[in-house]
Amino acid sequence: MTCVAKIKVGISSCLLGQQVRFDGGHKHLRLCTDSLARYFDFVAECPEVGIGMGIPRKPIRLVGDVDSPRAVAVHDASIEYTDALRDYGRQKAAQHQDLCGYIFMKNSPSCGVYRVKVYQESGYPDPAGGRGIYAEAFIKAHPLLPVEESGRLSDPLLRENFITRVFAYHNWQQLQKGGMTHHKLVEFHASYKYCLMAHSPADYAALGRMVAQAGKHEINLIGARYFSSLMASLSKLASRKTHANVLMHLQGYLKKNLSPAEKHELADIIDQYRRALLPLIVPVTLLKHHFNNHPNPYIEKQAYLQPYPGDLGLRNVI
Repeated sequence: MTCVAKIKVGISSCLLGQQVRFDGGHKHLRLCTDSLARYFDFVAECPEVGIGMGIPRKPIRLVGDVDSPRAVAVHDASIEYTDALRDYGRQKAAQHQDLCGYIFMKNSPSCGVYRVKVYQESGYPDPAGGRGIYAEAFIKAHPLLPVEESGRLSDPLLRENFITRVFAYHNWQQLQKGGMTHHKLVEFHASYKYCLMAHSPADYAALGRMVAQAGKHEINLIGARYFSSLMASLSKLASRKTHANVLMHLQGYLKKNLSPAEKHELADIIDQYRRALLPLIVPVTLLKHHFNNHPNPYIEKQAYLQPYPGDLGLRNVI
């Protein structure tokens, strides 16, 4: 389920090493330039520069209601940038319809996604935190788009989850080219069956029922409904328990092909993974080895065994 052409992904410019921050610096994230850039065509944006603020510039911060904060200058709260940043977010969201993901700069009053400081009249930030003005506008315009923050990408589980969603989003966009059909929907769901099972067994069952009834509905409507549910399901973190369940299901396709010793070895490797003694790449690699020796047309179509290019090494650490 991987691709040859690079996938377009939005990113905060400072994360690519561009010196656009308020102090003239950057927040270079080498994961992006050294690893992800092999497969992602990054579309960089700095909304603060985009609305005409200089480099360097006076810093801004969020104030007021955490659900609807205002962006103001730190040195003078009467200087406000809220509308300009929101309008810029809407403009860029309309312009970048072909993105399959977005990596935002953490803690930024313009680009932060989670728990950005929103200062109250007391002078202290609200414990709940808010969201950057530009990021909020962009995400609201593309609610299904996989998004993540720079800081959270240091977490192996969150990093793997984000990349999985980006490739799934891209694969769905590719599927829609030339028009959606009920057959395409059924084939796509079949390929993501075990990915869904790993992320949420309940959602996997619900989506299976949805696809089974798809022929009774107008294809574009049921397709949109399916994709919304798919992205919501994939946003849930898979656990060792759910991964082990999928691995055992895949093992079942080999029961007539493997020797007793091979079956025992595979079952033991899966159990060691479940008990956190091995990373996910070990049982997955062993399964792929056996399926190479004993090809199965159905398994060959499964995104689970390679939801993204293997050389990203994401399953080596989860």
